[in-house]
Amino acid sequence: MSGLRERKKQATREALMAAALRLAHERGLERVRVEDIAAEVGVSPRTFNNYFCSKYEAITARHTDRIRRSVAVLRARPPEEPLWEALAEAMVEPWAQARTDVAPAPELLASMRMLADEPALQAESLQVMFAGNGELAAAVAERTGTDAARDLYPHLVAVTAGSAVQAAVAHWLRSDPPVSLLPLLRDALSALASGLPDPSL
Repeated sequence: MSGLRERKKQATREALMAAALRLAHERGLERVRVEDIAAEVGVSPRTFNNYFCSKYEAITARHTDRIRRSVAVLRARPPEEPLWEALAEAMVEPWAQARTDVAPAPELLASMRMLADEPALQAESLQVMFAGNGELAAAVAERTGTDAARDLYPHLVAVTAGSAVQAAVAHWLRSDPPVSLLPLLRDALSALASGLPDPSL
């Protein structure tokens, strides 16, 4: 029973995220209210607020989910696996089920453009990024025997790995002709693990 309840909650959350993005794309972000998003999904504004604090959070929630999934995967990787191998698998996994072997889906492009163009979403994205970096740094610290409260290393790894993923996704979004995302992600993380050697040498 609890499994069914959790699946229903997740389905409602997904529907709210999709509706928030779709309505913001159709009407413009500032012309969309929480009440509009809730009505689109057939729930009350109170139900919306059980999942998200704002429409901005609903639109950026997929990024939050990807980071948390990466953290969970990293913690589940075999402890004897080298850090950067485990980290690469963890950072790629949230994208593995997406349709990333072709041109980006229109809704993903709309989401990325909105995140880049809307100041309110930029602020929300920064909050998500900082929180995600902290969660990932904690997982790296556990794996490396470092202290996330005291040591630089886990934070350096978390920030650079997240930036590598962002760079790979940005490259994928602008590629013409389209390219597959997963090899780009792996290449970016591999280059980072190698110390970003100068490609001209």
